[in-house]
Amino acid sequence: MPSLNLRLQFRQKRQQLSTAQQHQASEQVLDTCLQQLHLQQTNTIACYLANDGEIDPRCIIEYCWQHQKRVLLPVLHPFSKGHLAFVEYHPNSVMVANQYGIKEPVITSRNICPLADIDLIMTPLVAFDAAGNRLGMGGGYYDRSLATIKRDKLNTQLIGLAHTCQQASSLETNHWDIPLHGIATPTQFFKT
Repeated sequence: MPSLNLRLQFRQKRQQLSTAQQHQASEQVLDTCLQQLHLQQTNTIACYLANDGEIDPRCIIEYCWQHQKRVLLPVLHPFSKGHLAFVEYHPNSVMVANQYGIKEPVITSRNICPLADIDLIMTPLVAFDAAGNRLGMGGGYYDRSLATIKRDKLNTQLIGLAHTCQQASSLETNHWDIPLHGIATPTQFFKT
């Protein structure tokens, strides 16, 4: 099945979840992460704001704020087209909509964080398989931005967050795809 059709199929699955199902999944994925990822020992965590039916990491973000952890969000890099920068995110952060209509913190020289300083990056995804392969929206932003993690072997953990219905039996990969260290769903953790 072509990846365009596969993307559409899995996007529709997550979009069909009710508001109540989305909220419950958000709470449950926090429980999965607390049990499997040692969030208590993690200091700097990059997350995202849910869009298009993605599992909502809001409960994870709130947990991190309550426990004085540094929370970052991806921002479309202003000088490196097709890349992401990771920027500090607080409850009072000034937010703007990017070209895709996704809210992101305003980037400054003081709130940007180097990849080497991030302990854990949680990524959204369209579909995943048990081997840790991730199908994203197709723009390649995460793969380009995280390529140095693979190349430089930084200690940053890459974890995908997904609804259970987003699991595929297997996904084709390309040489530029950055594999995840694991996938957290509301009911299970897949360590890869």
